Amino acid sequence: MERVAWLIILAPLAGVLLNGLLGRRLGKRLVGVIACSAIFVAFIAAALCFRHLVQLDADERALHVPGFVWLPVGALQVSFGILLDPLSAVMALVVTGVGLLIHIYSIGYMAHDENYSRYFTWLNLFTASMLLLVLADSFLVLFVGWELVALCSYLLIGFWFERKSAAAAGNKAFMVNRVGDVGFLVGLLLIFATFGTFDYSGVFASAGAKLQVGGPIVTAITLLLFIGATGKSAQIPLYVWLPDAMEGPTPVSALIHAATMVTAGVYMVARCSILYAMAPVSMIVVACVGAATALFAASIGLVQNDIKRVLAYSTISQIGYMFLACGVGAFAVGIFHLMTHAFFKALLFLCAGSVIHSLHDEMDIRRMGGLRSRMPVTYGTFVIGSLAISGIIPLAGFCSKDQILWHALADGNAAYWAVAALAAGMTAFYMFRLVFKTFWGESRVDRDLEPHVHESPSVMTLPLVGLAILSVIGGWVSFPLVARGDFFGHFLDPTFVPALAIIQGEVAAEHVGLAKELVMSLIALGIAASGIVLAYLAYVREPGVAAGFARGLPRLYRLVLDKYRVDETYARLFVQPGHAAAKGLWRGLDVSIIDGTVNGVAWIVGRMADGLRLLHTGYVRSYALATAIGVVAILLYMLYS
Repeated sequence: MERVAWLIILAPLAGVLLNGLLGRRLGKRLVGVIACSAIFVAFIAAALCFRHLVQLDADERALHVPGFVWLPVGALQVSFGILLDPLSAVMALVVTGVGLLIHIYSIGYMAHDENYSRYFTWLNLFTASMLLLVLADSFLVLFVGWELVALCSYLLIGFWFERKSAAAAGNKAFMVNRVGDVGFLVGLLLIFATFGTFDYSGVFASAGAKLQVGGPIVTAITLLLFIGATGKSAQIPLYVWLPDAMEGPTPVSALIHAATMVTAGVYMVARCSILYAMAPVSMIVVACVGAATALFAASIGLVQNDIKRVLAYSTISQIGYMFLACGVGAFAVGIFHLMTHAFFKALLFLCAGSVIHSLHDEMDIRRMGGLRSRMPVTYGTFVIGSLAISGIIPLAGFCSKDQILWHALADGNAAYWAVAALAAGMTAFYMFRLVFKTFWGESRVDRDLEPHVHESPSVMTLPLVGLAILSVIGGWVSFPLVARGDFFGHFLDPTFVPALAIIQGEVAAEHVGLAKELVMSLIALGIAASGIVLAYLAYVREPGVAAGFARGLPRLYRLVLDKYRVDETYARLFVQPGHAAAKGLWRGLDVSIIDGTVNGVAWIVGRMADGLRLLHTGYVRSYALATAIGVVAILLYMLYS
């Protein structure tokens, strides 16, 4: 099993090496086969590891796969190994399974791109980096994967770097994540100063002895780590990079939003569940940031007209739900929503890519419409994804989102539930706004383009069908209201039991009646259904209602359409002063002092050379005159001395 576990990471890396070194010589067909085969091998290895863990007793579901000593520095012995437990096994399955379908889809989507081999090389590297992050057995190895996914996101968001907007988006993603990573790195240093090790086993096993529940050290550690999570998982206030990341190829957007990058922060908080359980203040911060982000991003998604940006703000909102779940102590539910979200969000992005591919890169939903008869597979699967993310029973999104709402209410804070429920209603509204404006009604497609609209090839539609099936049944492993139906939660129990024991004071959770839970589920379903009905009334039955609302409240509409002008505020507060400071340092330090010193030395040497040049004219008479003057000078010196 050790060799199989290592294969999860090594298989994608083999794809990176083959396509990176030989891709231009191999041809597109072979490059695609190598890239997809590498992820397929990793998926099979992850499935075998998952199966092995399922067969073990609950208290034995944590296998440390040794590798090698990476940093032997005195007492610091950092190993490079793999931790195979329920949490890492689930994450590996999600990354490789969803990643495989995205790789297959990319064969059709990127078929005509001249940088085909470079694309698949980086896509394999992105997957391998995320797998390294989730399988790491120490904070330092996790940090390597953490930074590698940031590098890969920079490369893939700015893949079409000849476009100024794409290059700027890649830079923005990289820089915003560096802000969060400063806090994350300080948190890691504080962990080492406290525990003397970066290994998970050493930190988590001794946390109870070295840290005090609610103490300043554990609170500082968890808050610093969460700063990094807000950057990586695009939460308030560091969410601003993710909407601009839509400049990359659509399959990249699907991979970032569904299986890699933005899920890293949620995974990290869940991995450190025992530390967060010991820091009640940090738990409140995580829950509040998650709830606020879920509502804030959902409100922006209500009025956006770029199909991918609507989905981007949807991701920001859904990641907020995951953090809300973790913040109220429902870590397994947060990971459950991470998994179901990976299914339907990858589906939605790939459906959007199918539309964009057919419309020759058109992304404005105001220039779409009437596509459901021309693209039936894309339409049908997009509706399934929209129903899933809206939380309609019995799809996967209902199973996970309903549990988040229930745990938010059961935590004793009705405000959490109210905010999450309102965001859920908004989600249903803006997703079916997308459905109706993109696929229903009369066509608004450009007349020259309309005759060429067609369904995508099977290499793109088959992954859509696969993800649609997962979006329907993927949540049934933990179906609400079904006794003994929580296979997913029971499987993850060994990972989170220590944290839950601290949160609950080692007392069993209070049993809640089935009737109350059923009522709350029906209310949540009603809210989601109301969002869908309102979207139908506003964009199908009475299309002028939405436009009339925008005209009636122009300032509010413009404020939300401009994303509350957060980017402009950041530009005034940080970007422009940063540019001014950099320009001042360039002129005052670089040009005046550094360049001035170097140029001054060069000027002095030049002037000295000009003077010395007069002694080497090449004329004999000049040398004879100089010799005579020298002789006279010597004689005068001898006479008068």
